[in-house]
Amino acid sequence: MSMTVEDSAPGREGFPRPFPNTPTNVLEQFRLDGKVVVVNGAADGIGLAVAQAMAEAGANVALWYNSNDAAIEKSQELASLHNVKSAAYKVDVSESTQVSSTMERVVEDFGKIDVFVANAGMAISKPILEQTLDEYQKQMSVNVDGIVYCAKYAGHVFQRQGFGNLIVTSSMSAHIVNVPVDQPVYNATKAFVTHFGKSLAREWRDFARVNIVSPGFFDTKMGAGPDCLNEAYRMSSLGRQGHVKEIKGLYLYLASDASSYMTGSDVLIDGGYVLP
Repeated sequence: MSMTVEDSAPGREGFPRPFPNTPTNVLEQFRLDGKVVVVNGAADGIGLAVAQAMAEAGANVALWYNSNDAAIEKSQELASLHNVKSAAYKVDVSESTQVSSTMERVVEDFGKIDVFVANAGMAISKPILEQTLDEYQKQMSVNVDGIVYCAKYAGHVFQRQGFGNLIVTSSMSAHIVNVPVDQPVYNATKAFVTHFGKSLAREWRDFARVNIVSPGFFDTKMGAGPDCLNEAYRMSSLGRQGHVKEIKGLYLYLASDASSYMTGSDVLIDGGYVLP
């Protein structure tokens, strides 16, 4: 990158790079026919909605899950309904060896990975003075270590292929201090993965794109308690939670050729919660 006027004056070898050979028709840009998308945390909630979006757009989909075996049936349903290839893989993202071996299994089964959606996460919403160190470590192992492991091993695949696309699920909690419940560890884990994703966009600039999605309150099983929801209704401009069908399109956009000029971005989708 240019640091001085003198640095910027000479032409840079290989620049400008060519435009991508992508469709000009906007609806065609959103199609994922022939692409392979991995989604972790895909048994329910946002992850399942994302997997559905990818299959609906024609992608072959690998659903990663930790303990909810419903992902197996869901993958079969996606394959049957959308005439795509789909499979479910049981993997604990906090275990690096499971992540690396499962990543290679997906490549063996599907031939490649075009998009990896690092969506798995968990929350223990407690003040630090009330949270045990075991609870702290658990959140770090899933929300931080799990993202790092998935990014690292997906990145090796992307680099080997010469192409790839990583989408990281963060949270609006990376931008704000949540109220009325104190949850500093959860907030910090999300701040980590947001900046980590931005940094990867720079590191992987020659072979992959990386973007971050930061959801607000969505109506899922991992949803917030009554006190937080009341605050969500008061604070969000739209006065409600989001339905998972309202986030599918954002992940599809980031996974598709429609977003081919987008990398290193963190997209808030929170009903306007962080505006005040």
